[in-house]
Amino acid sequence: MARERSSRADYAQFKQMTTRWRDNDMYGHMNNGVFYEYVDTAVNMWLIENAALDIPHGEVVGLVVETSCTFHGPLGFPEPLDVGLKVSRIGNTSVTFEIGLFDLKDQHAAAEARFTHVYVNAKTRRPVPVSEGLRVSLGQLLVS
Repeated sequence: MARERSSRADYAQFKQMTTRWRDNDMYGHMNNGVFYEYVDTAVNMWLIENAALDIPHGEVVGLVVETSCTFHGPLGFPEPLDVGLKVSRIGNTSVTFEIGLFDLKDQHAAAEARFTHVYVNAKTRRPVPVSEGLRVSLGQLLVS
């Protein structure tokens, strides 16, 4: 039974990323673990570029506390991919990102990931509230 896949219209922003030779496994497509590398990179690139987080030297860091990924189809080198990003929830100390990985020629996601960060003090590793500045930046990614 086919699972419903998200489409490009479900995401607020996109980043095109280049795949690498080493991404492919012995079956000729991207290894499942590599999907998470693209997810982590896309989220952190967005945070650095749009939310002014000083990764890894800031006073506050986001720690990944939950992830999941549903795979619908293959991706792999040498084809580039589009990574769609949105925020589904902003809590007191956490943010849940949803990420779609797309073949450039497809309107539906080859994979859909969910990534939750809890923001903590970099030294104590104790949770801290999501700052107002970060909340405003994350508002760009909220999709209704």
